[in-house]
Amino acid sequence: MANDTPGAGKAAIIIGAGDATGGAVARRFARAGYTACVCRRNGDQLAPLVADIEAEGGTARAFGVDARDEAQVEAFFRTVEDEVGPVEVMVFNIGANVNFPITETTSRVYRKVWEMAAFAGFLTGREAARYMTPRGEGTIIFTGATASMRGGKGFAAFSGAKFALRALAQSMARELGPKGIHVAHSVIDGAIDTAWIRENFPDRAALDDEGGILKPDDIAETYWQIHRQPRTAWTHEIDLRPWIESW
Repeated sequence: MANDTPGAGKAAIIIGAGDATGGAVARRFARAGYTACVCRRNGDQLAPLVADIEAEGGTARAFGVDARDEAQVEAFFRTVEDEVGPVEVMVFNIGANVNFPITETTSRVYRKVWEMAAFAGFLTGREAARYMTPRGEGTIIFTGATASMRGGKGFAAFSGAKFALRALAQSMARELGPKGIHVAHSVIDGAIDTAWIRENFPDRAALDDEGGILKPDDIAETYWQIHRQPRTAWTHEIDLRPWIESW
């Protein structure tokens, strides 16, 4: 473990932890002494991530939670507060990226994408605020996407949800900032280096050597730096993209 352990005795919750960005964020905060409370619907799938964090000398706990379910989210935060420590960081990292022509976008698809990428963000952000506000400190980071800024062809459901998440982040930042809570929104504008990208977009993955694809560890380091910002110079929104991305 590094000597810099400001998170000792505290919890960092990562909603939507997986093999890429969420996992990298969990590892970064664990290196700083936080107990990484990693969450996804199937908690069993988090065993490799927990093992990796523990092998590096960190502490992690896995939770199987459906972030769209209010009762499950409330119980999850209570458990973390009671059994792990005060929640100082909450990162919402659920994607829900789907592409359908508008005439083929069913109401079920639209609703499910909204539930995952927007409603779940509301539930988890609200619970984080409930625990952080009395303490007057904490960081909440919402992971956005290109679709947070503009709707693309075939992304009516995804962009609708991501626009909503961005609006949520803005409203929370304006309300909670004066109470000591740092709320940030990151626009991830580009392909992230994942197994799915390598399998489905090999041309983009081939740009790795040129720095043309986002690295999860680099995203995680940015999240860590956001958390460490003094309140005299807080960032609310940041956009992250590889140099090759057109914007």
